[in-house]
Amino acid sequence: MHTSPIEVQKALKDMDYPAKKEDLVKHAKNRNASDEVMQDIKELPDKEYKNAADVSKEFKGD
Repeated sequence: MHTSPIEVQKALKDMDYPAKKEDLVKHAKNRNASDEVMQDIKELPDKEYKNAADVSKEFKGD
């Protein structure tokens, strides 16, 4: 990962869950996330995320 999970969560603030990876990418882009954050989100597994904690787990390797 290129940035911290906190920065990713800031980019995903107000995200409506459940959300697919492509939805996370679009939301972060609309919030003008940094290139590093965008790269991290694009590297997430292609699945549906139930909530913000579900996204954070991917950064911890759980």
